[in-house]
Amino acid sequence: MTDDVVVKFLLVDDTDENLVALSALLRREGLELLTARSGAAALELLLVHDVALAILDVQMPEMNGLELAELMRGMERTRHVPIIFLTAGGRDPQRVFQGYEAGAVDFLFKPIDPHVLRSKADIFFQLHRQKAELAHNLRMNEMFVGILGHDLRNPLNSIVTGAHLLGRQLTDEGPRRTLGRMASSAARMKDMIEQLMDLTRARLAGGVGFVRAHRPVDLAELVQRAADELRPVAADREISVAATGDCRTFGDAPRLLQVFSNLLSNAVQHGAGGSSISVVVEGRGDDVVVRVQNQGAIPREILPKIFDPFRGARAASGARGLGLGLFISQQIVKAHGGTIDVRSTDDDGTTFSLVFPKKATSEPAGSGQPMHEPARRVLIVEDDETIRESLRDLFDDEGYGVETASNGREALDLLQDEGRHPDVVILDLVMPDLDGVAVYEAMQADATLSRIPVVVSTSTPALAPKGALVIAKPANLDHLVKTVDDLCRHR
Repeated sequence: MTDDVVVKFLLVDDTDENLVALSALLRREGLELLTARSGAAALELLLVHDVALAILDVQMPEMNGLELAELMRGMERTRHVPIIFLTAGGRDPQRVFQGYEAGAVDFLFKPIDPHVLRSKADIFFQLHRQKAELAHNLRMNEMFVGILGHDLRNPLNSIVTGAHLLGRQLTDEGPRRTLGRMASSAARMKDMIEQLMDLTRARLAGGVGFVRAHRPVDLAELVQRAADELRPVAADREISVAATGDCRTFGDAPRLLQVFSNLLSNAVQHGAGGSSISVVVEGRGDDVVVRVQNQGAIPREILPKIFDPFRGARAASGARGLGLGLFISQQIVKAHGGTIDVRSTDDDGTTFSLVFPKKATSEPAGSGQPMHEPARRVLIVEDDETIRESLRDLFDDEGYGVETASNGREALDLLQDEGRHPDVVILDLVMPDLDGVAVYEAMQADATLSRIPVVVSTSTPALAPKGALVIAKPANLDHLVKTVDDLCRHR
């Protein structure tokens, strides 16, 4: 995989001769050199390309290298790009200090020793390739887990169905008990597979898929439902639910129910034997707060890592699951714009606190209010239905007019309608029928479509076509929305 990775360096100098010399010095296989003669031109390139190293001339007109570095440090996309400064100025300690303060990893004085610069640049070339290799291997492992979990569900469903049919035919108590244990084990396996699938969604898709719908929900009702479902299997434990205020928000009810069920099950399983469990749901101002409290303390060494995947299964003796429940619950809460934390002491027990933002209710259909055409339109081209529909909900909530396509052929058909041209296209690369690269090339070959900005969202950025703005999966959803917002504003 390493040979397929294209590493990008950014060279910024206001003199053409210097750019030519630097390019000749650093040129090597697997390295793409981006050049800019000004700070403004460099910033434009940084909006499109992910670079492994920026080599900046300090003394430039309009925006010097130090000012450019400060702007880079202020942008989330470029904050961690290593910078090497080059200068022909005197060895002013104050300027050198200013350079390191702006985020430089090195400060070299002209005339540059070519061996020194090439050696330093080579370090960042190799580091970026190693980072890409590690990221690729991690994605492959997570994809394997996701595919394995997906493919295990069909044979497991057959086992569950067969056990159910046998249960209707058997009358002897002994075989029925054996069959019951088999069915219970199958149910546990099903839960584990679903957790593995959720882990893959969290790591590969940045949480996309944890919220499939944004509909009105009453958190107090969901908590009460979770408690009612748990009481028959926890008859020796009192579970109380108290609610005050307006506890309504927008969200994915099944996913939120999953969170509350998991927290209550943990409270029953890990709380002090025979003690009660209390849940308080409070609507206050712009938030809804949910607190789940039980007697019993989490060990101090576990508490800082309580939301880490697999942590619970390894730490708790006799744990029956994979230890992904709290990690997945945290991801679901985050996907709803909320927060979750935990406090635990020997005296006060353990309390999980969740805060969800309330969201304004949309005008109901048929209310008599006039409908307005959205000011911004986005086309989402993605073959994974879960990711596609989740992105639709995300941008719909942001006030965009949203259209979706499940493959490249469908996307091009939509783009042929001039009256439905989007302001931005979000494009996956690996798709059936017609892949993302072919869609991008077809758009560039059309004078009208070539003016539409394209954001490529992919787990393999090296395969992205030149000229497209690339956001690697798993995508930060806030960053994706901000990027699309910026592109729409500049159209």
